[in-house]
Amino acid sequence: MLKIFSLTAILEGISYLLLFGIGMPLKYMAQIPEPNIYIGYAHGFLFMAYVVLAIVVCIEKKWDLKMFAILFIASLVPFGTFYVDKKYLKPQMAINSGQ
Repeated sequence: MLKIFSLTAILEGISYLLLFGIGMPLKYMAQIPEPNIYIGYAHGFLFMAYVVLAIVVCIEKKWDLKMFAILFIASLVPFGTFYVDKKYLKPQMAINSGQ
């Protein structure tokens, strides 16, 4: 489950950056709203998947509410999910693979 969450975190972060780095400028500066629609749908789905998986992983790993808050807030900050993946998820996966 941790690998799936890690992948979702990376994809959610990429979709967030695409939305704000490409979709929004095209919509508001170039008056081309179409890419924003598709990027927005993808980001919305990935965001919901990220939050649901964060809940599942926190329950599975017995992480506290503080850890869930870190995971959730990271999804709202640009590059936040990349930070969470590197700081929390990758080390946890390394620990699990060593057992």
